Amino acid sequence: MANIKSQKKRIITAEKARMRNKAVRSELKTAIKKVRLAVEEGKVEEAQAAANAAGRLLDKAASKGIIHKNQAAQRKSGAQKLVNTIR
Repeated sequence: MANIKSQKKRIITAEKARMRNKAVRSELKTAIKKVRLAVEEGKVEEAQAAANAAGRLLDKAASKGIIHKNQAAQRKSGAQKLVNTIR
């Protein structure tokens, strides 16, 4: 454990940020999973709605710096390609 007061604070804030980032990443995985499940069931409207929702979450995570903007773009593209396979 650190002795310096500012470092103790940084340890605490870094842990809070880590937990918040972990929750957001988990939410992203769940959103993409919903797209995949809707595609497997063949539900076009549900899959498109899930892809749109996932896209918003990905953009938000990228703007907050949780994931890189290029990774967000790649994941959005992949989700939309899945939806387009059932159209």
